[in-house]
Amino acid sequence: MTQTAHSQSTFSETAYTSRVFPLETMTVPGCDETILRGGRHLFPLLPDAFVGVRRIGVLGWGPQGRAQARNLRDSLADTDITVAVGLRPGSASAADARAHGFTEENGTLGDWLAVAADSDLVILLIADAALAAHHQEIFAALKPGAVIGLSHGFLLGHLRAHGGDFPPGHGVIAVCPKGMGDSVRRLYEQGAQINGAGINSSFAVHADPDGRATDLALGWSVALGSPYTFRTTLESEYRSDIVGERAILLGAVHGIVESLYTRYRLAGDDPVTAYEKSCENVTGPIAHTISRVGLRAVREGLDAAGREVFDRAYCATYGPTRELVAEIYDEVADGTELRSVILAERRLGTRPMSEIGGSPMWAVGAEVRARRVSRELQVEPFTAGVFVATMTAQVDEFAERGHPWSEIVNESIIEAVDSLLPYMHARDVAYMVDNCSRTARLGARRWGPRFQSAYEQIAYPASELPADEELLREFDTHPVHEALSCAAKLRPSVDISVA
Repeated sequence: MTQTAHSQSTFSETAYTSRVFPLETMTVPGCDETILRGGRHLFPLLPDAFVGVRRIGVLGWGPQGRAQARNLRDSLADTDITVAVGLRPGSASAADARAHGFTEENGTLGDWLAVAADSDLVILLIADAALAAHHQEIFAALKPGAVIGLSHGFLLGHLRAHGGDFPPGHGVIAVCPKGMGDSVRRLYEQGAQINGAGINSSFAVHADPDGRATDLALGWSVALGSPYTFRTTLESEYRSDIVGERAILLGAVHGIVESLYTRYRLAGDDPVTAYEKSCENVTGPIAHTISRVGLRAVREGLDAAGREVFDRAYCATYGPTRELVAEIYDEVADGTELRSVILAERRLGTRPMSEIGGSPMWAVGAEVRARRVSRELQVEPFTAGVFVATMTAQVDEFAERGHPWSEIVNESIIEAVDSLLPYMHARDVAYMVDNCSRTARLGARRWGPRFQSAYEQIAYPASELPADEELLREFDTHPVHEALSCAAKLRPSVDISVA
């Protein structure tokens, strides 16, 4: 299977302007994209961006709610805009929200429907399945003209599948950080001292009845600390986000490290060495190389023998993983994957979700992490070939489906190497899969084993064959390298600090 020929993205970015923020044009393969470069110097502009908004209601205190409510409050501290948190009755999260300064006494913590009814911008950050079940109650509570904010397009997919829609007369916007909630908060905190660090975000304007939507969305993104904000659509966002969670961001990376650990153990490596060649290599030197100098640099940094191993692994892996990413995309696009999440939540209402970190490899993770102070690992060529091929397969599927390049590189590469993989490096991949959002966790559990089987049954046996020179030429000249290079110019010079 060869890579798909790359053509100009079918995503049509309608030119947009801002009356508040200085926008820039970024040239990426095939088109120009309008973006906003963030930074704390823009915070004084936030009152103009949030014109008509005196109260922002954040519904939910999961990882994103916890991070976004705090970032918004801190960024708007010198304004007359209040940020309040709304929780369902009896929520176990109330104590933690109070511990971070959101209280009933100061009017910043309350019942979710009451907060929704009293807010001018209502940001819906409760779990996807809960939002699918309760969105009508929230919509009914909204004050006239209140703007609905989302950080994920799951609800749009659910509404379309059931013939529903957002209520008329309300703006509908999205700001979607390209990283987990802990990253959104941690890099924001680091940004107070270091180069305005933060997590990139996409934004979408789905409904704009009064012309305020673009600046509201951009202001929201700036207030979260995003160093780089790019435009997408709500549909494009949820497709790329949900597919990415099931592929290179979580599901596929879990399948990669489990299958490679077994491969190295069968080849005679002891458990610690096998872990270092698989999980530790992906989350450490491979991720760091991609983050700093790009995908192509992983191969270029190898010696001749290492490149030969990389090439065979890359060529053997690309085809079967591209097929899986395409299958996932189809099931997300037609609603199958969204329905599976809602069905799973119903099943799990009476029992906990089992954890996946029980295979033998995870028992040596702590020992490997303890050895880091005395060892600096080099890129393992076979592991690198498998990982880069899987990442490129997702890039190509998104490009063929018409996603903009900013979205492609953020959802397939930047979110992986600058947000998720650093947390996996600090703990491990299995820990991350067992502690991410419910939607992501369900998807990784469903598709990770499919990737693992594809590696073990198709890719690894085929890696004994000579490399496909045409596939390698396509990788070397791939437009993703140019797109990633453009995005990297906006990257803060600080790595996330993972406690």
